[in-house]
Amino acid sequence: MSDDRDVEQEAAKLVINDKRRIDPVTGAVRPSTGASTSAAGAAAPAAAGAADPSGAGGDEGLQPEDVGSVSDQDQITLLQMELAERTQDLQRVQAEYLNYRRRVDRDRDVARDQAVAGVVTDLLPVLDDIGRAAEHGELVGGFKSVADALSGVLGKLGVETFGQPGEPFDPLRHEALMHTYSDEVTQTTSIQVFQPGYRLGERILRPARVVVADPTEALPPAEGAAEEPADTGDPQDAEGPSA
Repeated sequence: MSDDRDVEQEAAKLVINDKRRIDPVTGAVRPSTGASTSAAGAAAPAAAGAADPSGAGGDEGLQPEDVGSVSDQDQITLLQMELAERTQDLQRVQAEYLNYRRRVDRDRDVARDQAVAGVVTDLLPVLDDIGRAAEHGELVGGFKSVADALSGVLGKLGVETFGQPGEPFDPLRHEALMHTYSDEVTQTTSIQVFQPGYRLGERILRPARVVVADPTEALPPAEGAAEEPADTGDPQDAEGPSA
């Protein structure tokens, strides 16, 4: 019997504290440790007041609705934290999607320009033949209709021609096939266009092939010009001694 009594006393002294934040039965958020300690500390005076009918035993204890309000506040705080995390995740995903769309649109435009540039480059000999036929007055009838339709399609694709006589020479836009000097220009100028240039947006498909003229003032002096000998002698010396 004494052994059983000792076991019961030891069991009475054993205290198990459940410090889990979430109640495994109800799933509700438990009050914080500080709130539990405060509630336990306030429960003792409340019990003393209940034992003293006169009410002079101490202050009022923690009411049940106070415990419920603390738990609700914790839940609200947790929900607000989760909402902030989900909002940040959504903003990050949205930013990544916008960057992806911009990259796809840019790649699509680049691929389109490359395809158009390849087709137009292959058509340049045909366009040159059409231009020469127009210069000689042979672009008439059905041939003219086909040429106009082709020019309209190239215009819709954004292809433009450039290179006119009288334009200042630009090495980025012109290719000089011949060079000369002229009194009619004041700077390096394209005076004749053999083949017009073509561009797609800012991309040069072919530079204009031109004849370039510089001002006559830039003409270098002729080399090997004969120089007249300087006349420093006396004319009487050339006649010889007098008689």
